[in-house]
Amino acid sequence: MSAESQINPMSNSQIDLQEELAFTARIAQEAGTIVNTFYVGASEVEYKAPDEPVTEADRSANQHIVTCIRAAFPDDGILSEESKDDLSRLHKDRVWIVDPLDGTKEFIARNGEFSIMIGLAIGGRPAMGVVYQPSSGLLYSGIVGQGASLLEEGESIPLHVSDRTNTRQMVLVSSRSHRKQIVDNIRRKLGITSESVTGSVGLKVGQIARQLADLYIHPSPGCKEWDLCAPEAVLTAAGGVMTDCWGNPLRYNKRDVRAHNGLIASNGQVHGPIMETVANIVEQAGFNEDDGFW
Repeated sequence: MSAESQINPMSNSQIDLQEELAFTARIAQEAGTIVNTFYVGASEVEYKAPDEPVTEADRSANQHIVTCIRAAFPDDGILSEESKDDLSRLHKDRVWIVDPLDGTKEFIARNGEFSIMIGLAIGGRPAMGVVYQPSSGLLYSGIVGQGASLLEEGESIPLHVSDRTNTRQMVLVSSRSHRKQIVDNIRRKLGITSESVTGSVGLKVGQIARQLADLYIHPSPGCKEWDLCAPEAVLTAAGGVMTDCWGNPLRYNKRDVRAHNGLIASNGQVHGPIMETVANIVEQAGFNEDDGFW
């Protein structure tokens, strides 16, 4: 069965999320202003784990976003990377999933490739999302089933993924900080010769939504729900597809927030064949769908 036939993105055509979208765009931009104050100044770096830095910018942006969500939507659940998870969200149908600073390593490196990502999951699926890049002012937003757009210098530009079906003509966008050798094997197998490199997952998905790239593959378990919810909402709203490496839809608001089976984000045109290639290669490397990458 192809990946396309397994995916049934939640249609929000009957759900009015315009208020939530406008609210999310506003608080993302406000959080961006906070982040930029640290970006141009000094920001102390600590480490939650050996490879997981966190800065004052992360915490300050998180406090603003979470405080605003709780005030505006007190009945909704919240899952945020920089907030303690008391699991009360598991009893909620609507859950805000927040990464207040995706691409902290890029923020520390001062290369601009970081973003603020705020998504809303309803019934375990992404419904709405915003990805904001403070360094450039680019704001990606989308409501699943209702379209996506890019706000650039005050102009709202509709977004839709490319229609490329030949993988040899596709552009692969890959990670600057988390590049895996297996990605090179997949790229060669697909015949892809063009590649773009950037930081935040949200910015990678933004490139796909803007037709600057067509495919992103992350065949490892590093991503968590806050890395994926807003980007998936934007990508799906722009006509693309995001699944795990075996073509399964990603689920949100789980007790275990890790994406054990990696991810594939594409323009959706030949997602099934791409998924089959990826699955074959990762299985040859010793991983399988039941056990994942952990």
